[in-house]
Amino acid sequence: MRLAPDALARLADEALSADGARGLVALGTTAEAATLTTEEKRAVVRICSAACRAHGAPLIVGVGTNDTAAAVTTLRELAESGDVAAALVPAPPYTRPGEAGTMAHFTALAEHGGLQLIVYDIPYRTAQPLSVGTLNALGRLPEVVGVKYATGAIDAAAMELLGSPPPGFAVLGGDDAVISPLLAAGAHGGILASSNVRTADYAELISLWQQNAAGPARRLGAELARLSAALFAEPNPTVIKGVLHAQGRIPSPAVRLPLLAASADSVRRATDLATARTHRAHQEIAA
Repeated sequence: MRLAPDALARLADEALSADGARGLVALGTTAEAATLTTEEKRAVVRICSAACRAHGAPLIVGVGTNDTAAAVTTLRELAESGDVAAALVPAPPYTRPGEAGTMAHFTALAEHGGLQLIVYDIPYRTAQPLSVGTLNALGRLPEVVGVKYATGAIDAAAMELLGSPPPGFAVLGGDDAVISPLLAAGAHGGILASSNVRTADYAELISLWQQNAAGPARRLGAELARLSAALFAEPNPTVIKGVLHAQGRIPSPAVRLPLLAASADSVRRATDLATARTHRAHQEIAA
């Protein structure tokens, strides 16, 4: 299976053309980024950079590694291109360096990488939880501009973080199925795999909560939560790629091992939910 540059360019353009989409994230640190070759990764960044330049939008690039020195090198290379606004960086996965080690890791990246950073807090993948105190400390580093918050829960810690984030520190939802309540609690936006399928609707959801339009936001949020649940019924991004292929937007639903292609039933259920919002939902949002 080879990279499909033309399809990627179309997807990038479609996402940025959708009303309300603010930017792109290339090489998200989960999904298939780990299976790409170095040249394929560079190609993805080039293609997404071109789309972002055309639309005047920022490009964020995922940099996921538990080797601090290697991450600094990657950040410097991205910074030298001049096209990357920030890097999305998880806590060092698998190593579990503790919060002090994680703080030192990000401090080194901030001081030596040459790029703004968005911390990716996803402990069920990295095995390294980050407390609110650590996130606030990271947010006070001038180069750290936000967090993709994907802890799998909306709990007291989430409320504490959203209640008083550091100035200039954006809290972006990263758990697709619960993005609506996280926005209701004060999140500034989201980085969401599901938005590849219905970009404009996710952008509208964020706008509705920012406008305090709670009723329409709840209804749209519930609908998109059902979509997200269907899209994540099997390991990400297998169902999403199945839906995009069913819609004729990518040439193949194939994924690279260790991922396996999603089942036909999962793709069919998700495609049904991805087609369009119901007429009733359109009426309610318009109201």
